[in-house]
Amino acid sequence: MHKKRIFSGVQPTGNLHLGNYLGAIKNFVDLQNKFECIYCVVDLHAITNRQNPGELKVNILETIASFIASGLDAKKNIIFNQASVAAHSELAWIFNCVARIGWMNRMTQFKEKAGLNKENASVGLLVYPNLMAADILIYKATHVPVGEDQKQHLELTRDIAKKFNNDFNCENFFPVVEPLIPKKISRVMNLRDGKKKMSKSDESDYSRINLKDDKDLIDQKIKKAKTDTAPIPSTVNELKNRYEASNLISIYASINSIDIDQVLNEFGGKNFSTFKNKLSESIIERICPIGKEVKKLLKEQGYLNDILAKGAKKANLIAKDNLKEIYEIVGLKKFT
Repeated sequence: MHKKRIFSGVQPTGNLHLGNYLGAIKNFVDLQNKFECIYCVVDLHAITNRQNPGELKVNILETIASFIASGLDAKKNIIFNQASVAAHSELAWIFNCVARIGWMNRMTQFKEKAGLNKENASVGLLVYPNLMAADILIYKATHVPVGEDQKQHLELTRDIAKKFNNDFNCENFFPVVEPLIPKKISRVMNLRDGKKKMSKSDESDYSRINLKDDKDLIDQKIKKAKTDTAPIPSTVNELKNRYEASNLISIYASINSIDIDQVLNEFGGKNFSTFKNKLSESIIERICPIGKEVKKLLKEQGYLNDILAKGAKKANLIAKDNLKEIYEIVGLKKFT
């Protein structure tokens, strides 16, 4: 029986937004009192696309600052950056030799990120799902919080674990990882286009709420958020194909930790101007204190680096023990 343990990673994109918070970080905070949790800034994943080295270093610290400002306890959880634990990369190579090329070719996120120019995409982008599997399994994590768009990667992790256990006749060595899907919301959409995911890469800053936005800017962005002309419906079924309306209502439900039905009971039949005022108030109340704390923490880089160093030390203790067993199973020798 494997100990219940969570692993999750966040890419250091810099300037985290409401989608990062509601889709991942808020859930991390809730889970820290229920599980042993390992939270990682996955900087090795980030470099599958070319990065500015100076910006990447800053973004790693900003991601950690956002974790702490949102309520993650650095003493209770293991918080570190991926590159500090070499076992991730070592196990990823072994998984490169276990996983099949056909599995990689079927990954929808590679197709989306590589686009029509697949021949010029990095090899790292193609095989990064194997590194993602290594991130999880090097700690023998039993649960992973995922959004709807990450289910395929978790299925691949399960397939790799099963194939490794079968290939090397070591039944149950790696656990079959279970998903933890947030009940309230798992995907926050673009404020200007409800069919697109909220993203830092969108050209319009009004497409997202950044964690460091001040209250006036948040209020402006919510007022300008796209809706339709119909009033707010009273039932969930009436939200079908109303993408922008559904997005704003989902955000309100998640930020207040209530069900969508409760939101519709309160606002059904009303116009969006009334609702947007309440939504803006809720976001400001939750996000502005986090943004202020992030800015404060970024002035204390020594403190943030200390969190990363201590977290890496704890992570390495677990990873090295597991990697030693893995090398023995595979038949590899390691003298250092």
